[in-house]
Amino acid sequence: MNRHSPELLKFLVPLLFFHFHTSYGDDGTAALNSPPYLPTTCYGNGSDESQFPSSNFFAAASDAIWANGTACGRLYLVRCITSTSTPYACNQNQTIQIKIVGYIGGAPFAHSTYNATMVLSNTAFGTIANSSTGSSYINIEFEQ
Repeated sequence: MNRHSPELLKFLVPLLFFHFHTSYGDDGTAALNSPPYLPTTCYGNGSDESQFPSSNFFAAASDAIWANGTACGRLYLVRCITSTSTPYACNQNQTIQIKIVGYIGGAPFAHSTYNATMVLSNTAFGTIANSSTGSSYINIEFEQ
């Protein structure tokens, strides 16, 4: 055994741990939701905009996370993740916290958004997605 092996291992082992990203969240897709945002499934038909967080980071949930409405008000950390088919779709190093205020399974959502895990507000989507790509769908990682 080479006498330099222990020193080399002390250097390489930490490097390997920091090099690989560990994910603890779930993967899904997000679509863009444009105004109007009212009414919402969670908070009714009123025009009260206080149901939305001041950051305007909110979303509607799909069946994957809706859980018969128990997702209402739930907070998620969301970040855009790239794929080989969309290498420039994300604003790197942007993680946001969104609040679930609605359900994708009905109006006012278009049928094209039904395959998304979440439909994000303009502000939320624009913060994590690169708008220059013109895509209204992104891959996401999310965690409650």
